[in-house]
Amino acid sequence: MTTTDTNPRPTSGTTTAPRIAVLGTGKMGSAVADRLAAAGFSLALWNRTRERAEALGIGTVADTPAAAVRDGDVVISSLTGPEAVRATYLGPDGAVSEGAGKLFIEMSTAGPDILPQLAADIGAAGGHLVDAPILGAPTAMRAGQAAILVGGDERDIGWADPILAALGTVRHVGPLGSGARLKLVANSMLADVVLAAAELQVAGERAGLQPDDVFWVLDRMAPLLEARRNGIVENRHEPTLFALRDLRKDLDLAVGLFGRAGAEPPLTVEARHLVAAAAMRYGDEDITAVARRYRQGAPNP
Repeated sequence: MTTTDTNPRPTSGTTTAPRIAVLGTGKMGSAVADRLAAAGFSLALWNRTRERAEALGIGTVADTPAAAVRDGDVVISSLTGPEAVRATYLGPDGAVSEGAGKLFIEMSTAGPDILPQLAADIGAAGGHLVDAPILGAPTAMRAGQAAILVGGDERDIGWADPILAALGTVRHVGPLGSGARLKLVANSMLADVVLAAAELQVAGERAGLQPDDVFWVLDRMAPLLEARRNGIVENRHEPTLFALRDLRKDLDLAVGLFGRAGAEPPLTVEARHLVAAAAMRYGDEDITAVARRYRQGAPNP
């Protein structure tokens, strides 16, 4: 890490709301853009499939990441994984090429490994980077109820705070990469909980209990389950809040991170196997589709 920082940041007297480029308008990226537009920010959008960005009906839509970033002050990215992040930032017409003097807020669940390279290239271009992955579904983001896990230099986090505060509750969790690592802990916990709930819901029903009574108890133990009642109790896994294929990607990243750190998380390793198996058949469905294994595999009494 360098000891001399020559890249400028806004002064404390800056009063004009920053113009924000949003890179990636999938489920979460579109929710971020909607929330920022509702908060009064001026937006430029880019998405690999242009029509998805145009369908939001907000801001302007650019043909390339570089074009979206060019006239902005702050860049927010919400992309599908490390490969997409690398291509969007560092590929032809990538965002970094227009990064001088700008703050990049990387909100994807892409793991921490890509961040050192990203930070180096953004720094060389004269910009700054924080990682700020999101806890919560797109519905929570649109309601301003998401949690944002922020890692980075304290001065860069201070620059990002007023923008992130419009999205939800902001928690500073350490230097660059800390948010990305903690997000993998969070999504591992989500996988463990949903799998346990699916297993115990079916087990309780097979033991002669009423489905609503079983779920009432499970939800009391883990309130995050309420949003996924339809999948766990009724075996209905659409609309997709969080696709199985995306959870599989996150668990691959998490198990890799934990393994390199010398941790041994057997529950999460098993969750990874179960999620991967379910994703082979139901990858586009919500993560509650893991319940199909138990509903199809458990014998009738």
